[in-house]
Amino acid sequence: MEDEESASAAVVTAAQIARLAGVTRAAVANWRRRHDNFPAPVGGTAAGPLFSLEEVETWLAGQRKGRGGSPEVALWQALRSAYGDDMTTALVDVGGYLVHEEGNALQDSLREVVDHLAAERTAPQLFEDLINRFIASVGRSGAQAVSSPRLVRAFTHFAGPVKGLVYDPACGAGSLLFAVAGVGGSARAAGQEISTGLLHLARLRARLAGDDEARLEAGDSLREDRHPDLRAQLVVCEPPLGQTDWGREELLIDSRWELGAPPRAEGDLAWLQHCYSHTAPGGRTLIALAPSAAYRRSGRRIRTELVRRGALASIVALPAGLATSHNQPLLLWELRRPSSTDEAVRSVRMVDLTENDPDGPLEPTAGQIAHVPLIDLLREDVDLSPSAYVTAARPDYPAEYLALRAELEQQLCELAELLPSLPPGPGTGSLDDFPAVGVGDLVQAGLVHTEENEAVSTSDQLDTDYLRGFLRSAGNTRRNTSTTGTHRADLRGAHLPQMDIEQQRRYGAAFRNLGEFERRLKDVARMGDRAAHLAYDGLTNGALAPDVTREGAE
Repeated sequence: MEDEESASAAVVTAAQIARLAGVTRAAVANWRRRHDNFPAPVGGTAAGPLFSLEEVETWLAGQRKGRGGSPEVALWQALRSAYGDDMTTALVDVGGYLVHEEGNALQDSLREVVDHLAAERTAPQLFEDLINRFIASVGRSGAQAVSSPRLVRAFTHFAGPVKGLVYDPACGAGSLLFAVAGVGGSARAAGQEISTGLLHLARLRARLAGDDEARLEAGDSLREDRHPDLRAQLVVCEPPLGQTDWGREELLIDSRWELGAPPRAEGDLAWLQHCYSHTAPGGRTLIALAPSAAYRRSGRRIRTELVRRGALASIVALPAGLATSHNQPLLLWELRRPSSTDEAVRSVRMVDLTENDPDGPLEPTAGQIAHVPLIDLLREDVDLSPSAYVTAARPDYPAEYLALRAELEQQLCELAELLPSLPPGPGTGSLDDFPAVGVGDLVQAGLVHTEENEAVSTSDQLDTDYLRGFLRSAGNTRRNTSTTGTHRADLRGAHLPQMDIEQQRRYGAAFRNLGEFERRLKDVARMGDRAAHLAYDGLTNGALAPDVTREGAE
């Protein structure tokens, strides 16, 4: 009875629903948006809702979604099979087919799946779902090719409502540009992108949304500006990170460098000036740069001129985890080109959100903001890092430390329960003790699907948790490691012991507990780090003191 009650009370996060269904978190977000009957959250927060596992499983079964049942997953798998790693071309062909381009190269078998999905939703929705899946896969690979959804959300928040022309000189597939401008809305979009494949995706997104006025051009914006006379009300940009070969020698006397010619190492400030040169009087620039652009000595002259002219309105230090290719806490610079009616700028708004949850609220608290007079910024180093001016709010050391300590005690007790009791097994400690089957054979038979170095069962005779657990065995890890020690992400070379489904499920349950143990252990480690940090700070600044009652008891 107790087991039944605990099962009915089980809750899952959006990420766990995605794993359960074999789809991305973006797909789960789309289900929640498109389906009124999707289960409502039963707990958690707005940023991290929790859902009833029983209600989710019932809904997935009723919608024929989940492993082996989602047509969207089937289409993505079919595209991966036909195009390999070139998913940009795959999506270009799908988008071209959806807008009825002549000579489209999409295979007939894939067209049938696309037609089936397009009948369930609109063509723009289908294409956006595929774009979201593409962005998620690029983000996991660490490539710097697209703006992450988190960063797009930050830009949209700080841009606010937009009218007039919005320009992005490194627009990629258009995610940032269209999110800020609003495709088909009151704002107009213009952009440039060096990758012809990503630019084609952006153009297809605009066409499918009915935006025929978007001005999207191909080419390197710094070396061959395709919009030399464009002046926008808002310029947004996430430029390439750490670019040194940006064409300084050939562009040394370019008219865009009104704040000074950028040094070779300051590609970030070259992009900043390019954006500012395309900003109309009274307009703004929002550009995400690495933290070093705010303090490197080589960029001091440009930063000085930026402050002296009153062009710098604010800098926001964003939380870590918003970029696709690194985990640095990016800085979002806001520039304003003064118009004849604007009042003179007297200070710069500095905001430090680095301690915030990357998925949490973006509106800063009073303690995260500092309005810094221009004269205070014009010091020798002209350091524009928000952390140099925003004084972090002092924590309530006794209350926070007490709460953390109590939470750690509870978590440690629960951790002990999660670690399964494991009696001696039937083997001698080698996977070779069991009759085995190759994962490659299971893939070929259609019983296993592999994507992004993850394996998913497509059969009710094969337990996914059992599958993934044995893929982590020492024997399979050695098989997937080259003689130089480099791990190869080739799951097809692995082997599984042959077991009936009931045995698989018993092993799968143990592996699930171990997985949850690992995840919770990481949370406890972070909590422990925070508690130790508080304790050291509190003991050394007088906010905390040694426990004399325990000393007396001993």
